Amino acid sequence: MFTGIITDIGTIRSTEQRGDLRLVIASAYDMDGVAIGASIACSGACLTVVEKGEGWFAVDLSAETVTRTAPGLWVQGGRLNLERALKVGDELGGHIVTGHVDGIGTLVSATPEGDSTRLVIDAPAALAPALAAKGSITLDGISLTVNSVEDQPDGSVHFGLNIIPHTAAATTLDQLTPGRTFNLEIDVLARYLDRMQSLRGAV
Repeated sequence: MFTGIITDIGTIRSTEQRGDLRLVIASAYDMDGVAIGASIACSGACLTVVEKGEGWFAVDLSAETVTRTAPGLWVQGGRLNLERALKVGDELGGHIVTGHVDGIGTLVSATPEGDSTRLVIDAPAALAPALAAKGSITLDGISLTVNSVEDQPDGSVHFGLNIIPHTAAATTLDQLTPGRTFNLEIDVLARYLDRMQSLRGAV
């Protein structure tokens, strides 16, 4: 489990296509405190540490993970939002995050609004029932609050977020170009409610 509070920005040092995709990620984490087999959320995807060294760790991504996450994310030189797994007793500063990507969002616009930046993200129709104003969303591993929701004629949904300067500086949201894609994870409660509603409708 995670909270969506980013604690480091990692950089992909190298990629190697084996049976799976092996990434070596540079990080400021103290690797003496990171065990082999530990979970680290990498831009919202929960990945397992399979190797480590001073200033770096390695993870393997299955083809399933690659196809279900934002295209172009897992490339050499790419920057990743990192969060180590939640420990019992840690402060829950964001919301409960599982590290399982539910869909891919696309940046529609990024406009200044006061000191913040207002983002509008296009999300697929499958996620529309789980998005609500003042609800939680994870965007590339970052816990954020949905400020607005606008259903689209094709069934997709546009939702709005406000990014304060601290969040932009501490995450990869300092680079915003229309068309950029993001890993989305809906609130875990919304996931269960959506499942219960679908089962109720099938009865």
